[in-house]
Amino acid sequence: MEFKNLLETRDLPDLGPGPRPGVTSQDALNRQLDGLLRDAELPVRAASLVRALVLLWHDHLDASHEISQTLGTSDASLLHGMMHRREPDYGNAKYWFGQAGDHASFRALAAGAGALLEGAAETNALKVQLLPRGEWNARAFVDACEAVARRPDETRARLLRELQRLEFHAVLDHLSGLAQRSPKTGQ
Repeated sequence: MEFKNLLETRDLPDLGPGPRPGVTSQDALNRQLDGLLRDAELPVRAASLVRALVLLWHDHLDASHEISQTLGTSDASLLHGMMHRREPDYGNAKYWFGQAGDHASFRALAAGAGALLEGAAETNALKVQLLPRGEWNARAFVDACEAVARRPDETRARLLRELQRLEFHAVLDHLSGLAQRSPKTGQ
């Protein structure tokens, strides 16, 4: 089983905390992750962040938060921001996205988001908001999620959940790629 298989669920995560039906329990996820991470050539911190990301996907916000808040890296700050966005604690999410800076996953995320938002008139304003100058704006995504929470719009929420899926996959690809860039015991 690959890490990406753990992000394949019947329903996409909510923009809020969940929980949604049918997600895997924290214990079952940790058992699956233990086996996958044992075989992976990931640095220790990257392995912890993969765990935090998968737990967050499955609506285990507290467990994900426990991991991301202790690591002190740009990757951890990004996950910390994602968790607070779903909590929802929008101001705190924006703070942590600021700490993450121009994250390495944003280039792939911008490409995926641009393709998803291409062409439809109803998505053009969202594309302008989220992809100024063609670059992913994580803080603007927080604003978009907050706007849907304040004024529910199921069509917009579904689109934002799809963008969130792209975000999770871009971050997972980045974290998985750290095996080629760092020694297993390093950062």
